Amino acid sequence: MTTDATAAPAAHAEPTRIVPASWIALFATAWFGIWMAQLTPVQLLLPQQVEAHVVSDNWVDKVVAFGIISGIAGVCALFAYPITGALSDRTTSRFGRRRPWILGGALLFGAALILLSLQDTMVGIGVFWSIAIIGFCMLTSALTATISDQVPVGQRGFVSGWLAAPQAVGTIAGLLLIIMLGLGQFLGYTLMAVLLVLLVLPFMLRIPDAVLTKEQRPPFTWRALIAGFWISPRQFPDFGWVLLSRVLVNLGNAFGTTLLLYFLQDGLGFAPGDPAEEALLTLTLIYMVFVIIASIGLGKLSDRLGRRKPFVIAAASLQAAAALLLAFIPSFDVAMVAAGLLGLGYGCFLSVDQALATQVLPYAAARGKDLGIMNIATTVPQAIAPLFGAFIVAALVGFQGLFIVAAIAALWGALAVIPVRKVR
Repeated sequence: MTTDATAAPAAHAEPTRIVPASWIALFATAWFGIWMAQLTPVQLLLPQQVEAHVVSDNWVDKVVAFGIISGIAGVCALFAYPITGALSDRTTSRFGRRRPWILGGALLFGAALILLSLQDTMVGIGVFWSIAIIGFCMLTSALTATISDQVPVGQRGFVSGWLAAPQAVGTIAGLLLIIMLGLGQFLGYTLMAVLLVLLVLPFMLRIPDAVLTKEQRPPFTWRALIAGFWISPRQFPDFGWVLLSRVLVNLGNAFGTTLLLYFLQDGLGFAPGDPAEEALLTLTLIYMVFVIIASIGLGKLSDRLGRRKPFVIAAASLQAAAALLLAFIPSFDVAMVAAGLLGLGYGCFLSVDQALATQVLPYAAARGKDLGIMNIATTVPQAIAPLFGAFIVAALVGFQGLFIVAAIAALWGALAVIPVRKVR
């Protein structure tokens, strides 16, 4: 197994050596494959698969069915993230702590996507999407932990930008591949699975990973493992505030994006099929451009200034502004402006908040587990947003109520980060 010339820092050591461009390139490539495999199903393949089994012309019924599937997977993520993160913290493999989980997660995620494509019942869809999300959690909890393991604090905003930017690129690339190639359910899922594994492998094979010795591994008990999932907000208030902020901002973003196709069809009057899909691609492309600019540029600026909180507050506020535009001026032209603002805000949030999260972790020996808990705040809001969003649309006079709730959540997320003391 080949590795970069630069050795990984010792396990539990605080990294001080700048990671090279080759490290960042392989890291970004892995995330490109991950986001494409996770978000293309969420945006297109999974809703279409679920809708085929819903005997109703009411879009709310379709969204509720999709939301139930996503919600079940979200419950799986709630447990999978901290458990797999904690296990990776304790792994004493000669290949390192994170590598076995990166490889195992990628293979499980990819295999589950292929099997998901073959399902023709709602139960089967729910089971295999949940397994796919468990694989996603295994993979991303270990990969995210490499930031804390190997990247110095002064570089984490920039490196985290290369976690965020591929999210936008992966979304648009996956949609383009499926739509322009005219791929069906089986070929669409299978292509995402194959690209996932191919794009993750280079990072896993070439980036060094410090080996944890058995002497460094703390004694194991199930009680200690379970107790570790609770991090007292009184003892570690900064961790608690950052976690709360992340939940709220991601919930606001998910409310504003997961029902976008239905907003175009039922809120703006685009015909189902090609016109709505083309409009969705246009908005996604605008969003992508601004996410890339913000995540990389503002992440690096955050490193240079040594400040995180002002960037997170500004990012959440931009997302709230975008949601309010959609709420009160519902037109496609305004939606394009909102897509730019949302991309600018969320791109900045993804990179800078990730760097902030790595700086408030309670224990060096539990980075994987603690970042797994932080990652719950990203995945679970995306999973539950379709279901709760559909109920909000039905109960609060359409999409205007949904976007107002999204704005409120984002603004609360901005306020929640203010009490953080350890990081400026």
